[in-house]
Amino acid sequence: MKKVRILLVLFFAVFAALDNYAQEVLAPKAPKYPDGVYVKENTRTRRAIPYTHLREADVMWSKRIWRVIDLREKINHPLYYPTTPILDRKSLYDVIKDAALNDGTITLFDQPALDDEFKYEMTKSEIEKKLVKWDTNDVEDPNNPGTYSKAAVKNEISSERIWKYWVKEDWFFDKQRSVLDVRIIGICPLTEKLSETGESTGGDNALFWVYFPEARPLFANQEVYMRHNDAERRTLEDIFWKRMFSSYVRKETNVYDRVISEYKSGLDALLESERVKTDIFVYEHDLFHF
Repeated sequence: MKKVRILLVLFFAVFAALDNYAQEVLAPKAPKYPDGVYVKENTRTRRAIPYTHLREADVMWSKRIWRVIDLREKINHPLYYPTTPILDRKSLYDVIKDAALNDGTITLFDQPALDDEFKYEMTKSEIEKKLVKWDTNDVEDPNNPGTYSKAAVKNEISSERIWKYWVKEDWFFDKQRSVLDVRIIGICPLTEKLSETGESTGGDNALFWVYFPEARPLFANQEVYMRHNDAERRTLEDIFWKRMFSSYVRKETNVYDRVISEYKSGLDALLESERVKTDIFVYEHDLFHF
């Protein structure tokens, strides 16, 4: 029994060392020469625009909304691509993952029972355990055909598997400034639920929640692709600040604390989502309509 334990320890130690070596070798390196005709400094030094101070007494009306950003829509592709990080761009998921695992600049929160109140802070080991899983497969020995041995296989949730984001936000009317404003509270990446055979089951698997105000300085330094001009690229912060994404409502605050899919389905669910958006628009319109 003791020998088996020693062998297991050595087995996982070897593959952990190989994994670290692969990360060092395959990690993107800085280019020898500048990749362009000038050095980009604007995005690297940008700061997130501070929120305007808000008092509770100035909030005349508010509504909490939960949205879904579907990355399969073309307008949302800047949040999805590139699926493999390149020198000047990363996907939103890779930005979050690298900041949490490597830099420690943001905190990730677990969501047991779909909790989204940022109560369960995740440690680095818990994040790695959730995003990376090790399996064993039978591998044939090339020197001895017909002879198989166990080999560790790393299954990591990559950027390609992220297909949606949940967004939690508050809409409110600030009577001090006489504006209807919105602030994002948190975002949560989702993967598609798959069966044992790898087929889609039509559900979502929530990974973790990110407290958005904490991540804003990070997003302000991450470029995203702009269609018409590479010299005037926006950042991830701009995407959310300027509402340059498409989404639909999955939930609004209600007495039952239920999502739209619990009482509507199909086309009715989409119409209910549009109804929530229209109600907010009408409220703002009526405030200034005489």
